[in-house]
Amino acid sequence: MSFTRPVLLAAIAALAVAPAASADTPRHARSAIADYVHARVADDLGQLDVAAAGFAAAADGNPGNTSLALRAFRQSVAAGDMALGLRMAHQLDASGSLPPDGTLLLLSESIAKRDWKQAKALTDRVDREKLFSFLSPVLRAWIAFGAKQGDPVALLDAGGVTGLAETYAAEQRGLLLIAVGKETAGVAALGALQLPDGGRSARLRIAAAAALDQRHEREAALAMLTGDWPAIARARATLTAHHKLRGAVDTPATAIAELFVRVAADINKQQAAPLALHFARVATLLAPDDSAAWLVTASILSAGGAQDAALDALGHTTPDDPFISTIRDARLTLLVRAGRTDQALAEAQAATTAPEAGSRDWSRLADLYAGSHRPADAAAAYGRALALAGGDKAPPEVAWPLLLQQANAQLEAGDWPASKVLASRALALAPRQPAVLNFIGYSEIEHGENLDGASALIARASALAPDDPSISDSLGWSWYLRGDLDRAIPLLERAAQGAPAESDINEHLGDAYWKANRRLAARYAWRAALVAADGEQASRLKTKIDFGLTVKP
Repeated sequence: MSFTRPVLLAAIAALAVAPAASADTPRHARSAIADYVHARVADDLGQLDVAAAGFAAAADGNPGNTSLALRAFRQSVAAGDMALGLRMAHQLDASGSLPPDGTLLLLSESIAKRDWKQAKALTDRVDREKLFSFLSPVLRAWIAFGAKQGDPVALLDAGGVTGLAETYAAEQRGLLLIAVGKETAGVAALGALQLPDGGRSARLRIAAAAALDQRHEREAALAMLTGDWPAIARARATLTAHHKLRGAVDTPATAIAELFVRVAADINKQQAAPLALHFARVATLLAPDDSAAWLVTASILSAGGAQDAALDALGHTTPDDPFISTIRDARLTLLVRAGRTDQALAEAQAATTAPEAGSRDWSRLADLYAGSHRPADAAAAYGRALALAGGDKAPPEVAWPLLLQQANAQLEAGDWPASKVLASRALALAPRQPAVLNFIGYSEIEHGENLDGASALIARASALAPDDPSISDSLGWSWYLRGDLDRAIPLLERAAQGAPAESDINEHLGDAYWKANRRLAARYAWRAALVAADGEQASRLKTKIDFGLTVKP
C-alpha cells in the first residue's frame, strides 16, 4: 500500500527503467507492463485489492523479477488478500528472497494450521534473521502450549528476556497462565501490570475474563471487569446475562494475534505505517474474529487515506463485540472522512432508535450534528445524552463534558443565555477544568460581559493548562481588550506557535500587531488566518488585509 499517495506520473516514470514495449516485445511482457501500470494507478487511487491483483499479475508475467514479486507480496497483505499474500510469500521463499516480514506470515500460516514442527522451524529462522527476534519468547511459549510439549510458562520465563521482549512477554504471561490452568496466578500477573484505564487495559482484561469464563471461572471473570470503561461495562453485562463473552485469548493463534496487534500499534506510533499494517493484517489472519486487530487495521488504513478499505475492515466486526461502541465511533469517523456525512448521520440516527440506545449513541449523534453545522440539533442530542446518563444524578466526570458540549452548541445556535446556564452547571461540577473556565471566560468577553471577572476565569484556566494554545489565545485577547499589548502579544504569539493553522488565533495576533503599529506582521498574521477561514470571517480578513484594522474587534 502506498502511504505517500504517488501521482499517476510516478507510474509512468517507473516504466522508464523498463525496456520499452515494441512490436518485437513478447505479448506476455507487454501484458505485464500494462498490469504494472494499472496496479500503480490503482494504488494511487486507494484501490488496494485491485493494485494487489495487478502487481501479482505483473509478477506472474515476469517470474524471475524478485522486485515485482516482493511488491505483489506486500501489496497483497496490505489489501488483506492473505491467500494471494501467502502465494507470493511462498514464491519468494522458494527463490530465497523472502524478507523477515514474510517469515512472520509463513509462521502465522503454520500456527493457523497447527503445524507445530514447521512453526518451530520458522521461529528459529526469526531468531536468525534478528529483526523480529524480540518476538521469539512469546512465539516459542505459545507454540509449546499448542504442541503440548514442555512447560510453556517456564519457556516464557527463561533467562535473557529483556527490553522490548520483556514488555511483550509480561502482557502475555498472565494470559498464558490462565490457558495452562493456573487461573489465580494468571489474574495476579495481569493485575501486576498496573496498566492505566483505557483501550489496552480493557482489551487484556476482557481477553482474560472471556478465557476464565470458558474455564467455568465466572466469578473470577467478573472480577476482571470492574470500572466504567464502555467495553468493560458491556463485557460485564454480557457475563451477567449468562451470554458468551467474545475475545478470549487462550490459543496460540489468538495469543500471537494479540501480540501482533500490540506490535502494530507500537510500530505505527513510530510512523512506520506499512510495517504496522503488515502486523495488523497478519493478526487478522490468525484471529479473524478479533475486533482489536480489525480496529488497528482500519486506523492504519484510514491514516494512509484508504477510507474504503478501512470501512471494509470494520465490516468484519459483529454487534455483540464488547468494543462495539468504539467500532461505531470509528465507522462514523471514517464515513465523514470519506465524504459520506449523510450516511454517517443516518446510521447515527438509526442507532438512537434501537431499544438499547444509550447516552453514547446520542452523544455520537450530537457530535455529527455539531460537525454538520446543525447546532440546535446538536444541543438537543447532547441534552438527551445527559438525560440517559442520569441527568442531575450523572457522575460529574460524565456530566460536565456533556454540559460543556451542549453549552457550545447553544452558543453556536445563537442562544448565549441558555449556553451560559449550561456552562455554569458544568463549572459547578468541574471548577478546576481549564476547558470550562476558558469557555465561560472567553464567551463572556465576546458578549461584552464582566471583562475583569471573565479575564480572571481565563487566567485560572491558563494556570491549570499553560501550554494550551486556545487558552493562551483567550488570555492574550483579554489583555488586548484591556489595552495591554505588552502582555497580549507574547501570549498570542505563543498560541499561534502552538496552533499555527487556527484562524481565530492568527486573526487575534494580527489585530494586536496592528494596534502595536507592526503593520507588516499584522498582514502576515491575517493572511495566515485566511488560509483556513471561510464565510464571514474570510470576508472580514480580506478587508483587514486590504485596509487594516478599521473597525473595533
